[in-house]
Amino acid sequence: MRKIFLGCLLALPILATPLAQAQAPFPNKPIRWLVPYPAGGGADFVARTIGQTLSQQTSQPVLIENKPGGNTAIAAAELVRSTADGHHIMLADNGTLIFNSALYKTLSYNPAKDLTPVTLMGRLPMILVVTPSHPAKDAREFIAQAKAASNGTPYASAGAGSPHHLAMELLKTEAGLKLTHVPYKGAAPALTDVAGGQVPAMMVDMAAGAGFIKGGKVRPLAVAHATRLAQLPDVPTFTELGFKQVEAAALVGLVAPSGTPAATVEALNKRVVAAIEEPATQQKLVDFGVQPVGNTQAEYAALLQAEISRWHKLIKDLNITLD
Repeated sequence: MRKIFLGCLLALPILATPLAQAQAPFPNKPIRWLVPYPAGGGADFVARTIGQTLSQQTSQPVLIENKPGGNTAIAAAELVRSTADGHHIMLADNGTLIFNSALYKTLSYNPAKDLTPVTLMGRLPMILVVTPSHPAKDAREFIAQAKAASNGTPYASAGAGSPHHLAMELLKTEAGLKLTHVPYKGAAPALTDVAGGQVPAMMVDMAAGAGFIKGGKVRPLAVAHATRLAQLPDVPTFTELGFKQVEAAALVGLVAPSGTPAATVEALNKRVVAAIEEPATQQKLVDFGVQPVGNTQAEYAALLQAEISRWHKLIKDLNITLD
């Protein structure tokens, strides 16, 4: 009996090690956070702002890794190859989770099968802006002039397949406008040309366009959001103008690889939402032009399904493709 008792005591450390690992709080090691855009942009700002608070609250490093390209597909494919343990995550937007599967015939990842939604971190509603010298005094005049244009009014975007591009295509469809797309490599060069009058209009989010709008370099006409924006209280919504279907925003969310345990996804959701709800973090996001969210995994998944339904129809009806 004495030998059996001693043997059990010796075995305890061996048994305790995996048990302790199983019960270790999440996260229990550094978090690798992929961002599918270059450093310094809006998505990068959101990830670094929330990531810094997440690191402080969990006492674990959050390592931001920028992997731009392929309309976010390069970073998504990288995440799919990562370990599904909650310590490998990615910032995902409309392109990653909604648009790409309709814009491309083949993708290096499957949004529905390979990625697990964690939470929507923030919204960046789209705003119709024009060059300051544009003859339209308001959105109604812009719409009337765009309808009457014989050759199609040009408009800029941050790139083909971007939320900015598709938001304008949505307006074109709902209002029956004649518009011609002029894609740029990013919102900044597009805004520069709109400000300079080379292209008369575009849709832009507040984070990218705040400096141009506040400086009077571009003029906001309408907001593609359910309610007016706090930063632009005098700018009407498209709903007020009679186009209630014209709602569009860059949706910035967080995903993990498929196969990440449900309990881990839930823990990750709670950690990230807590970081978003931290007052200083919220204020930084609002000041940048982001509407902070931080919802449940189920709420985020339901939103994605609704967005897929309406945007895939638009993309297919207009035969928009990036192949």
